[in-house]
Amino acid sequence: MNAEEDRPWDRGGEPPMEEVLLELLEEPLVLLFLILFLGSMLGKAHIKGISLGMSAVLFVAMAFGHAGFQVSDTVQDLGLSLFIVAVGLQAGPKFFRMMRTSGVVYGLVAVVTIAAAAGTALLIGSFMELDPALSVGLMAGALTSTPGLAAALEASGEAAASVGYGIAYPFGVLAVVLFVQLYPRLFRINMEQELDDKTGPVRSEDAPDVMTIEVDDEDAHKRTLKELQVGRGTSAVVSRVIRGTRNIISLSDTVILKGDHLVTVGKKEDLEEIRDQLGFEVTDPMENQDHVQLQQITVGAEDMVGKSLSELALRGKYGVTVTRIERGGIEYNQRPGWRLEQGDVLTVVSSEDRIDEVKKLFQRKNLQTTNIHLFSLSLILLIGVTAGMIPVTIPGLGSITLGVAGGPLLAALLIGHFGRLGPIRARFFQPSNTVIRDLGLALFLAGAGTTAGEGLVEVLTEEGLWLIGAGAVMTLVPLAVGFLVARFLFRLSVMHSLGSLCGGMTSTPGLGVLNQMVSREDASIAYAAAYPFALIIVAVVSQLLVVLM
Repeated sequence: MNAEEDRPWDRGGEPPMEEVLLELLEEPLVLLFLILFLGSMLGKAHIKGISLGMSAVLFVAMAFGHAGFQVSDTVQDLGLSLFIVAVGLQAGPKFFRMMRTSGVVYGLVAVVTIAAAAGTALLIGSFMELDPALSVGLMAGALTSTPGLAAALEASGEAAASVGYGIAYPFGVLAVVLFVQLYPRLFRINMEQELDDKTGPVRSEDAPDVMTIEVDDEDAHKRTLKELQVGRGTSAVVSRVIRGTRNIISLSDTVILKGDHLVTVGKKEDLEEIRDQLGFEVTDPMENQDHVQLQQITVGAEDMVGKSLSELALRGKYGVTVTRIERGGIEYNQRPGWRLEQGDVLTVVSSEDRIDEVKKLFQRKNLQTTNIHLFSLSLILLIGVTAGMIPVTIPGLGSITLGVAGGPLLAALLIGHFGRLGPIRARFFQPSNTVIRDLGLALFLAGAGTTAGEGLVEVLTEEGLWLIGAGAVMTLVPLAVGFLVARFLFRLSVMHSLGSLCGGMTSTPGLGVLNQMVSREDASIAYAAAYPFALIIVAVVSQLLVVLM
């Protein structure tokens, strides 16, 4: 008898509702969208201001996984790569500038977090006499690290690693998601305001200062700024020249007289160098009777994206001086090589008519239209996924790959840093990037949830509930150690501490919730700085633990 003959409603009866629902859930798209719908509904529920947010998709998916339904691995990998690419493109413009300064502390947070997780796994495994593969699987699940699980499976060849991963994974997700919400709430911290008030690694190197300098050097009298080479090769720029009650727009051919006051903007040490060259600092306010204006212009036009200030030559062509740039709520010194993104805010000085002319260059044609460049996005994903497949040999441990997370992240960070590489455009309008990020996260959680939920109850019944406790400890110890190091040893802001902690714990759901709590990109930058370190180190440590235990 074939499958159709088994169904009584084919002989004229009505199919039971349960059978109809089961058949519908066998359709991959129906299953996927039902999980996303129920997860998004659950994620909106608040209990005393705390919600699961996007992570609710994971727990709904686990319920379906336990019932025997599975979202395709391809959907999960697609979601993960989309999310990671969005994070990389968002963080890329600042990532390498930050890593050249004190931003490397985010990577150190990840190293400390993974070290704490490895030490905890080693102690618990030895104390409870756990199978090495099971211990490492618990650690990988506690860190929600698929590369860690893959490394453990490769080193041990035992399915026990997958068992441990499935047991610890749910708590690993939930602990980070709740922590990033509870900590700011319990201590009544406004993360964005605290970031404004705190000098952190992203702000300290590039925050501009203003200094008014009176020219007192006889050699500078009746010479142009170009001849004097004021600020040449530094971050400093002369925004305007004050002569008596007159305000003069500063250009390279502006003639300087003894007694002029130069309003300069840049790093403090560069401004002090100009001061020592030309005269001394003054603090008396000056009148502005010539209507020289200081205005802010927001970059909107797509053809401006990826261009540098030197390419635009605003000072030479339009007589407008850019004194500083704001991106993501953080001010930076102007630099000739700075490549623009949509949403950048330029502080400019000039006359009203000249500023109005420059404004036309940067006007956004349609603020409501997203600009996902499918050609660029697909090519970045192709490059990233391909790079993630290339094995990297580590002496004594074999080879590892960056996978569908590490490869796309590396590609997105590099391409996002340059803005454009040939035909590839990597600077999307922020709402477009948010669409990519949120869609990718939802797809990833749906796939990861059904995978983790499959057979979970059976494993716990066989192995004992004490394994949940072991997994919980392996989550909480690195969570606490990583945050304490970030917050109190490196003195990072709460936003940077939580972002780097999510990266160190490789917690994609945690970052998703954090991004919903704040409007700035700083959390993603900290995550992107910590994540590559965690990704590689957890894979290496997983293989080492299998050998050592």
